[in-house]
Amino acid sequence: MNPDASLITALVERWRPETSTFHLPCGEITITLEDVVTLSGLAIDGDAVVVDIPDEEWSAICLRLLGRVPYDLVGGVGVVRIVWLRVEFSHLPEDASQEVIEQFARAYALSLIGGVLFPDRSGSTVHLQYLLLIEDWERAGGFAWGAAVLSYLYREMGRSTLHISHTGTSLAGDLGGWVALLQFWAWERFPHLAPRDSETRAPATEDAHPRGLRWLSASSRQYGDQLFQYKLWFDAMDTVVVSI
Repeated sequence: MNPDASLITALVERWRPETSTFHLPCGEITITLEDVVTLSGLAIDGDAVVVDIPDEEWSAICLRLLGRVPYDLVGGVGVVRIVWLRVEFSHLPEDASQEVIEQFARAYALSLIGGVLFPDRSGSTVHLQYLLLIEDWERAGGFAWGAAVLSYLYREMGRSTLHISHTGTSLAGDLGGWVALLQFWAWERFPHLAPRDSETRAPATEDAHPRGLRWLSASSRQYGDQLFQYKLWFDAMDTVVVSI
């Protein structure tokens, strides 16, 4: 889905890094770990998502865990293009060995990590450090991915807020982190901002699990000057939905 840049911008402008909350006329509110697990189904309990700096060259790690290395990989940086992952691993051979199957699975997981869960502001590259987290599938299932996603989103909103305060312009349109999760949260907490059922490509079901699934087919509502309208709504906000 395409993020509603105006809604995200209006929210980020109210983010305060020192308290990790959005400041509204009715008080402070934030996206919590409970919101993350409810909306995404990602685990919030488990091992911290931490990567140790490896002794291996990134090219060697890429070859060992993916079975191939992109021609434009910069050895000291360890960043690959997400489009390369999607092109190179788009078709699994019918006679693939277990090793190749796992390489394709890692490539898919890596593109999901870099394109959805922990995207940078470009949204087009992902660091090979994440490969080390999915080298062992059993270990990968024990990480608190949801907690890491929220921490990363907090950091990215904080960076954008600092940019706004220093330059007077917003970076929310290029915000890193899982922006769709923030948008789903806003639609749940502020229902009058959410798409109406008639404006979605499929009905939003109340019993969807994780709950974010109910919004996957939704389209953002359209207004004349959307950013200005969202700012007016947040300025006048006096109630929120306190529980999803």
